[in-house]
Amino acid sequence: MTSTLLIRKPRDPAAKPPERHRLSVPTGLAGLSLDAMASVSYGPEAIVLVLAAAGGVGLGFTLPVTLAIAALLALLVASYRQLIAAFPNGGGAYAVARARLGDRSALVAASSLVIDYVLNVAVSVAAGVAALTSAVPALLPHTVWICLAVVVAVTALNLRGIADSARAFMLPTVVFVASIAVVIVAGLLRTEPLSVAEGEAVATNVQAVGVLLLLKAFSSGCAALTGVEAIANAVPSFREPRVRTAQRTEVALGILLGTMLIGLAVLIGKFSLHPVEGSTVLAQLTEAALGRGIGYYVVQFATVVLLALAANTSYGGLPTLLRLLADDHYLPHRFAVRSAREVYRYGVLALGGCAAVLVVAARGNMNALVPLFAIGVFVGFTLAQAGLVRHWVTVRSSGWRWRAALNGLGATTTAAAALVTTAMKFTEGAWLIVVALPALVLAMGRVRAAYTALGVRLHRGEVPGPPTRRAGTIVVVPVAEVSELSRESIDTALAFGGDVVAVRVCPAGESPSAFTRAWEAWHPGVRLDLIDGGTEGVAAPLTRYITEHFAGRRVVVVIGEVEPAAAWQRILPTGNGADLDRALRRNTDAVVCRVRLRLSHP
Repeated sequence: MTSTLLIRKPRDPAAKPPERHRLSVPTGLAGLSLDAMASVSYGPEAIVLVLAAAGGVGLGFTLPVTLAIAALLALLVASYRQLIAAFPNGGGAYAVARARLGDRSALVAASSLVIDYVLNVAVSVAAGVAALTSAVPALLPHTVWICLAVVVAVTALNLRGIADSARAFMLPTVVFVASIAVVIVAGLLRTEPLSVAEGEAVATNVQAVGVLLLLKAFSSGCAALTGVEAIANAVPSFREPRVRTAQRTEVALGILLGTMLIGLAVLIGKFSLHPVEGSTVLAQLTEAALGRGIGYYVVQFATVVLLALAANTSYGGLPTLLRLLADDHYLPHRFAVRSAREVYRYGVLALGGCAAVLVVAARGNMNALVPLFAIGVFVGFTLAQAGLVRHWVTVRSSGWRWRAALNGLGATTTAAAALVTTAMKFTEGAWLIVVALPALVLAMGRVRAAYTALGVRLHRGEVPGPPTRRAGTIVVVPVAEVSELSRESIDTALAFGGDVVAVRVCPAGESPSAFTRAWEAWHPGVRLDLIDGGTEGVAAPLTRYITEHFAGRRVVVVIGEVEPAAAWQRILPTGNGADLDRALRRNTDAVVCRVRLRLSHP
């Protein structure tokens, strides 16, 4: 048996983590942009579903509406490229709003992003599983369990580090982008559809083309813009030079997403597609361009995989945002704890847990979650760009006028989109966001107030008074048997100095004579007190003993515990040490020292 004291060298905060754990442009796209790129599978469809209410005339506006969305995308990319340079520590809209718009606006921005990130995981996983169960109907009864399995798998992968997860997602990303490119190129080269999807047209209420219909189509299609902000939120995760690498990744995302959206919109107009029951718009375009052969199934499978993996965008951005909130005392400080793999594990676990709850609540039904999607991110877009306007006006750096004008235009546009989206989807579930957002702001404000009160109680920032010299320290050692563990515990107690007393809590029906004889035979030179535990166990009698006998003295309690060599054997000890620790901390002012006796393999 060996007793080991483990001393870990504190991590140097200034030390740079290995670059292999950081993101490059390709891995940044794979790790943080899957949400945005996968949105081409439902963004164009959302536009078509709205415009189909006006028949063929309405569908003719698909390309103009898509061009408007692409223009907004260009505004957002330009804005977030500036944001990355101005706020390189990550945090996106939260960092900008906190610096330029005040704490309340910052909390609104942070809350909107938190909600959007969690919804992104739930919606992406539910959408991917929905596509899978459509292809394999036998899996439909197990939808919720499959969703939960995907959430657990993605969460576990991200606990290994964002760079590792991004590398794992590189191949699906490349296959998806290449597949969409093939569909667009092949479709543009064809004079007529190679094959036409069969099925009944989706029923809609007939409307005339008007401003309201076009605005609704625009707001629905803007779902394709979710995820654009994730890169700016996770700038610290990129390789040096961090700002330049993150900016290049943002631009690459804008080019890829804009090209795919516009290309698919052109094909929709060229092939005169309309919504069909049982077939997505992307599936119709693929069938028209490539036919119903192997290419069709490759595109469909790539879409299913990428939708499921699009959740990784949230795992890349949200933990960094939660770290900033924790640093500012708006969340528990454990969200700022980073592992050796550069992972904020509490943020990753919290995201996975919340997404799992949403999936279970919605029973894995994507349509129950989609109405909630995208509203939060538009609030973040608006606050980020409004904050940048204030930033440029304040710093007045080179070109500040055109930068402020650009961000002002973006803020106005995204604010309008947020209002339209909320109004159009309010009865479909958007009211939940209207309630959840201020509730989250209030909760984070309460956490900040609690930390402030704690700081006042601890007199932080003040020079403390001299230490109080109490009467001699008493060191209490609970002992259950005469063994090597008892010897190790008493050795530790003697090292503290002061008076040492061993305490044996005798359970009901046990005669203390046998233990007393064993103690006297050992004769450790330490006083032994025997107390009657009755049927209460150990914690309650020992707590009363300390309170009654050592009032006004500094008390140290040394709890000895065994740590088996094999991992599976750690379930064998009783766990009384942890229970006693909690009871002492809750009911006394004693200092608790837990000594672990590590057992070597026989």
